[in-house]
Amino acid sequence: MKRVVIIGMGFGGIRAARTLAQKGLDVVLVDRNNYHLFQPLLYQVATAGLEQESIAYPVRAMARGWTGTRFQLAEVTGVDFEARQVVTDNGTIPYDYLVIGAGSVTNYFGLKSVEQHAFDLKELVDAERLRNHILTAFERAVAEPDPAKRRALMTFVIVGGGPTGVEFAGALIELVRYVLTKDYPELSVQAARVVLVEAFDRLLAAMPAELQGYTLEKLRGMGVEVLLNARVVDAGPERVTLHDGAVIPAHTLFWSAGVKAAPLAATLGVEQNPGGRIAVEPDLTLPGHPDVYVVGDMAWLEQDGAPLPMVAPVAMQMGIHAGKSILAREQGAPAPPFRYHDKGSMATIGRSAAVASAFGMNLRGYAAWIAWLLLHLYYLIGFRNRIVVMLNWIWYYWFHERQVRLITERETPGNGCTR
Repeated sequence: MKRVVIIGMGFGGIRAARTLAQKGLDVVLVDRNNYHLFQPLLYQVATAGLEQESIAYPVRAMARGWTGTRFQLAEVTGVDFEARQVVTDNGTIPYDYLVIGAGSVTNYFGLKSVEQHAFDLKELVDAERLRNHILTAFERAVAEPDPAKRRALMTFVIVGGGPTGVEFAGALIELVRYVLTKDYPELSVQAARVVLVEAFDRLLAAMPAELQGYTLEKLRGMGVEVLLNARVVDAGPERVTLHDGAVIPAHTLFWSAGVKAAPLAATLGVEQNPGGRIAVEPDLTLPGHPDVYVVGDMAWLEQDGAPLPMVAPVAMQMGIHAGKSILAREQGAPAPPFRYHDKGSMATIGRSAAVASAFGMNLRGYAAWIAWLLLHLYYLIGFRNRIVVMLNWIWYYWFHERQVRLITERETPGNGCTR
């Protein structure tokens, strides 16, 4: 029986596993976490809207009904292509076919001070840590006698005007204005600042201009300070510095301005393209290694003159294609080249407000928000998770209340947003 090893249980890895399951192959799933994480909703965990367990699902629970599939908890440290073995911190795993979908990490573009002091959202622990920090900042503000320091504690700088930055900014300003203002009556919470910094002259660069304009107008109407054509160049525990020398006193910096391939890519001994991504053949195989597929954020594949974006829909389609290609090769059929079919993009801004561009239609406002809710519920794994998330959303819609305002770990006083 041929063995397929799949590295990474992200969107690409899970789709490849589903495609290959119960097809007469020995499928081994490898990840350092024992769960699949629905990353698009991490910001809602960070802003006290969802419990962290509601956006994750155990890999072993998924694999129960997948005959011939098993999971191994391990950190992959490299691949021996000659010996056809995956090297992990728990030994080696031989393979006949290999699917690499280890995902991405945050790209700080060489800004060491920013990397040291900024928060990001890639793992469950990141969301919980950021939620703890936000709520602790308000607790510290209550006890702070200096008005300037109190204001800095309640100032949140978000870098990156893509979907993650926009969604986090909208969720955070709503948490502050509708929830924390009731929790902290002794504070002038209306003085809290949420500052969104974008290096280009528009938000949501992949969206049509009319939706970009709507997003900008909506965020500013909600109270978010949007700074366009601005870049963060330095950071400390209590300040953020922009490219023009302006300094924003702030204890919280959230970075969503870019991603790069996971560190595993650098260990493979192959040429890397911008962002550390690995160039693949049209069928997603690694050049010179037709038994190895690279999918998702790690893969560099140009289509229509531009590299495919590092987003979940690309990873999902790549994972399915890799699985189908392996099955086709086992049946002696040629594997077709991969072609990404862009079904559109969307982003939520706040309660009853979102933007969506799909199938030649541009939606904004309530209709786009409903579409965003339904799509995210559909792609969540696990019936219980869908119910829990839906109930949380309904509760917030009717009562403007976030139920997960828990500080589960105390910060050391004075450490600001230092990692």
